[in-house]
Amino acid sequence: MTNNKPKPPVEPPPRIIEKTPMFTAMNAARYQRQLLVRDIEQENPTLLCYVAGLRAQVDRSDTLGFVDMLHNVAPGEPVDLLLHTPGGDVDAAEKLISLVRNRVGEAGQLRVIVPDFAKSAGTLMALGANEIVMSDSSELGPIDPQVVLKDGNGNDIVHSVLTYLEAHRETQDALRLKPDDIANRIAFEKFDPTVVSKFGTVKARAQKFAEGLLKRRGLNFTAIASDLMDLTKYPSHGQMIGWETAKSIGLPVKYMPPTDPLWRRYWALYCHLRMAIEGDQRIYESEYVSLTF
Repeated sequence: MTNNKPKPPVEPPPRIIEKTPMFTAMNAARYQRQLLVRDIEQENPTLLCYVAGLRAQVDRSDTLGFVDMLHNVAPGEPVDLLLHTPGGDVDAAEKLISLVRNRVGEAGQLRVIVPDFAKSAGTLMALGANEIVMSDSSELGPIDPQVVLKDGNGNDIVHSVLTYLEAHRETQDALRLKPDDIANRIAFEKFDPTVVSKFGTVKARAQKFAEGLLKRRGLNFTAIASDLMDLTKYPSHGQMIGWETAKSIGLPVKYMPPTDPLWRRYWALYCHLRMAIEGDQRIYESEYVSLTF
């Protein structure tokens, strides 16, 4: 008996979109970086990379890159974040690290890898990690928010909040000791009360944010946050806090020697990423994403 039942239509094979030789050549550096990412991920969690130039401050525009990097990350999946930044806006830093932590989940594992430096707002972001991976070339910095104000000519001037407030306190103390000293009075009157108040609020905001991140990790949040905002210990905004110091103040640091094979791969990837951007740019990269702004 013949079976006349019609056969289901055969689905055509999916069309393979091949990249042209010129496109491949033009994007060879990107493919090389993503191969390095895949190589690292063979025995490690999903790797996201945020690398910024020296003039590229953390700000709200970074949200787009972070959301794109998290697009293929499943809720609860452990994540490694390779982080390099000179710092920037505290509120933006909170949003970025919150995006990553919310995807990982409160009980999930987030590692922050610092190949070179994560300063100020970058240090704040690192405080959201369960573990901070550092080596001899790695550095964090004091939590010293930066605020951009206009000068008398309309130019943008970046101010260190802690340094400004400390200078105001010292000038105020000098005037209190010698109220009739004209030089002390002139110096004190150069400080704008509105700016002093604003900077005080920014400082309190940064400290509260730092304490909140540390408290969730079960660390000594008050002592660590106070230490990282102590100008007597770190008088320079750019002062280095290496892995030994970071560990000594209670941060969850994992040290990798420069000769460690995995660290060498992190460093190679970081070098490729730095070479891909100018000083005012940042790059967001993962196995699936490659964005430069």
